[in-house]
Amino acid sequence: MNLLQNTSEDIRKSILAKWHENLSKYGNLFSSDSVSGSTPPSVFIGSYNYPKVFVGPMVPPIHGDTHILDSPEKWTGKTLEEIVNFRLNLIRGVQKVSIHDVEGRYVENLQEITMSSKSIDSDLEFHKIPAPAVSLDGQSAPFGPVGEIKNVKFSGSSSTAPIEKIFYDRDLKSQDAVMSLYNSGIDISKIQRCFSMGMLGQKRRLVPTKWSITATDDIISKHLTDEILNYPVIDSCRVFSYAHLGNLFSVVLFPHRWVYEMIEAWYSHGILGFGSDSEDARGIGHRPAIAGAYFAAKLGVVEYLSRKKIQSGVVILREILPEYAIPVGVWQVREGIRHAMSISPSFAENFDHALDLATKPMNVGKLEWLSRGKIIRMLKQKTISDYF
Repeated sequence: MNLLQNTSEDIRKSILAKWHENLSKYGNLFSSDSVSGSTPPSVFIGSYNYPKVFVGPMVPPIHGDTHILDSPEKWTGKTLEEIVNFRLNLIRGVQKVSIHDVEGRYVENLQEITMSSKSIDSDLEFHKIPAPAVSLDGQSAPFGPVGEIKNVKFSGSSSTAPIEKIFYDRDLKSQDAVMSLYNSGIDISKIQRCFSMGMLGQKRRLVPTKWSITATDDIISKHLTDEILNYPVIDSCRVFSYAHLGNLFSVVLFPHRWVYEMIEAWYSHGILGFGSDSEDARGIGHRPAIAGAYFAAKLGVVEYLSRKKIQSGVVILREILPEYAIPVGVWQVREGIRHAMSISPSFAENFDHALDLATKPMNVGKLEWLSRGKIIRMLKQKTISDYF
């Protein structure tokens, strides 16, 4: 096993070992069949056994303001270890519910939680003691132990006005509801939870959390893309770069009508792997090979274009280093691109020069990126003027 793989596994083991050490400060948490604390508020819906899925709140053994534990928008600048510790201290209570059962008392309680603007005192009693396991799926942020709920009690919720208004509007389509909340300034992570809990639209149903994350990013990015198609095309190449949590991002904007490509590179057992997807103004038209990261990154960049009222072609390069030893969800892609777009760009003389700037901070070389990208190969073969 080579050094890169050792690095990744050593980091993973170290973080999880420190988490287990920290459990002692919560006393006998994992020798108890109950937990009392304040949900951030947070709910989670699994995809296993669909359409009858496991639904429930996530509660830490802490009382007070626990909002930070489920607010990805607030995690920029945090270390991987800090984020993992936030998440693994959330105990997930579950009951099996049909995705169509959005009006049962249990689900209605969870919808009230989702609407809340503050942390909510919660008491969960389980059928048996939750095992101290770690749940990782790459799309959603991780969380800790899972237990089947026997009894549950919540108190002290306070509704967020824009969400409450949308919740009671049964005539509004789900896509319009998502955009209304987004334009009201509601955090995307909060909108995703509303979508997941069947609180939006005309035909309501529960949606597994990892699906609702991608659906929300896709809805918002599609709407913003439709807007930017009417804006003028930029006249120069711009390069934005940012690194966090073992991820290196470079975003290249170039003079072109809207086209978008994302290329990922990662290390697996010492072997460099690649994945990519692309689209034009017609959209992607198929399920992306790089899954939710594609839509998360797209949202981060079209927000910038919409804000600046400009249009461009976009290439995003993402190098995933071994230091990203524990996946914490695609939110970090969206927030990484958002942060990259908030930094003053470097201006390039042409597209080739832009690729030089974009790949300079990366370990993967320019020629390797060139061999993997559909759009960047096309642009290397033709001049920019060929597209106008």
